[in-house]
Amino acid sequence: MMLSLTARAEYETLLDAAALREARPDAAAIIFVATDAEPVVVTGAAFQARTQAYAAGLQRAGVTAGDLVIIAHIQNLESIYAFWGALQMGAIPSMFPTLTEKLDPDVYMRNMNALVRRSHVRLIFTSDAFAPVMARTADCPVVGSSELAGLAEDAGVEGFRPHAPHPDDIAFLQHSSGTTGLQKGVALSHRAVLNQLASYARAIELRPDDVIVSWLPLYHDMGLIAGFIQPLVQGIPLVLMSPFDWVRHPALLLRAIHAYQGTLTWLPNFAYNHLARRVRQQDMADIRLDSMRMFINCSEPVRDDSHQLFLHRFADAGVREDMLAVSYAMAENTFAVTQTPSGRPPRRDVVSRRALAEDRIARPVKEDEAATVLVSCGPTIPNTQAKVVDEGGRDLPERRVGEIAIRSDCMLTGYYQRPDLNPFTPDGWYLTGDMGYLADGEVYIVGRKKDLIIHAGKNIYPQDIEAIVNEVAGVHPGRAVAFGAPDEREGTELIVVIAEVDTDAPDQRKAIAKAIRQAVARKSDITVGYVTLVGPKWLIKTSSGKIARAANREKWLRERASRIA
Repeated sequence: MMLSLTARAEYETLLDAAALREARPDAAAIIFVATDAEPVVVTGAAFQARTQAYAAGLQRAGVTAGDLVIIAHIQNLESIYAFWGALQMGAIPSMFPTLTEKLDPDVYMRNMNALVRRSHVRLIFTSDAFAPVMARTADCPVVGSSELAGLAEDAGVEGFRPHAPHPDDIAFLQHSSGTTGLQKGVALSHRAVLNQLASYARAIELRPDDVIVSWLPLYHDMGLIAGFIQPLVQGIPLVLMSPFDWVRHPALLLRAIHAYQGTLTWLPNFAYNHLARRVRQQDMADIRLDSMRMFINCSEPVRDDSHQLFLHRFADAGVREDMLAVSYAMAENTFAVTQTPSGRPPRRDVVSRRALAEDRIARPVKEDEAATVLVSCGPTIPNTQAKVVDEGGRDLPERRVGEIAIRSDCMLTGYYQRPDLNPFTPDGWYLTGDMGYLADGEVYIVGRKKDLIIHAGKNIYPQDIEAIVNEVAGVHPGRAVAFGAPDEREGTELIVVIAEVDTDAPDQRKAIAKAIRQAVARKSDITVGYVTLVGPKWLIKTSSGKIARAANREKWLRERASRIA
């Protein structure tokens, strides 16, 4: 086995990254692939030249060391150069989603302006097409691609000297996605990021011959850290593509793995289903995936049925069960908290559905209709600890469900420009807001604390209901949401399901609603209080494409109140 790579002992800041070293000028740093286009290969020397040019351009635009720069650009090489260019000249970059058709433009700009004011944003870098739109309402300068390129050309790079940050200086911000504004900027120091990269390299046994392939958005920790900063710092080739291109052409990821002998990729749970269902048989002609070491499921509760669907669909192309892996991650810990060890599949925990819902205990049982299967996220990575606590902050024993708390050497410095928010307990633990349990030294996640529905004494996690509804014929897969609504007469929360359907025919809608109620009752022993069927684009989604439960709950309650009135 080849020796694992590291970061902690070798580097002090991100500006020491392997991609910026003169010793690797001809090595491929990034290979950008796109549908119906020739790959763009960026060498280490070209990467350094381009990032320094962008750094000089930002300086000419009035940005100075310590300024916050928002990069709200489509994901391409320009956004990457701007991010690393900001690092080079000492600014604090933060990737941000650009406006897409799934986002309300008024809400987007209102949230952006709130972020600009609250965080004292110095400059926004965006695409040429979006720059005039944003400039009309933004409370700070907005620079488009052409303008920044012109500034970079005028400034030149001769005599440019990269900033020399302290390891504890803030390197960049990660902002969580949402529909009510990106309120909390997770501030990460150079030291914290490098500590994460070193520990995670050990956890996944990162090797010099690894090749990382990613379609992930760079405004999320999974894409930013695992699929961008990690390979550039460690000197691992990165094969990158646009997330918009991948969603439309999911086979692009598999072709890239085949063409470049990819070994590692990170995917949210829905991507396993998307690939299995949307990649056509003719798209797989001559494609082999044997080179892969791990497909790592990350960013949301992991579903065993998604893994099995993916495994069955691509087994003929060389996908094996031991390639499947899981990581539990969050921006506040830079990225990974846990990781399935390389070379073995994640553990499956078959537990009593009733004990989990009523007693908050993960009690092992035989696999049958009264059981639920939970997938382990693996043990914690080196130098990271996890425990489970109850509502009073007291430690819980194994298999008791509570809130996950973590502590590590790669955590956030704090929330940027938010002195009113203290992310840590007095003894240095971070309460994640995720509910889960520990078993045999591994972490299992069952849902978000804020989304928990208390119904008739049972603890119900909406993603379990949504997974059932998404399988009902007539419902758009991935276009259903479940949440609790208070019922004063019953003194509990009733369960509401909203699902998008195409048909307006009353008889067909009635049949779909009945099928939803029956499927949920049969598979979960839960009675749905309300089923609301809506047309396409009714549901509110976050900037990352996830269904926004809280926002949809408020929308449903408003519409219901107006009907009653």
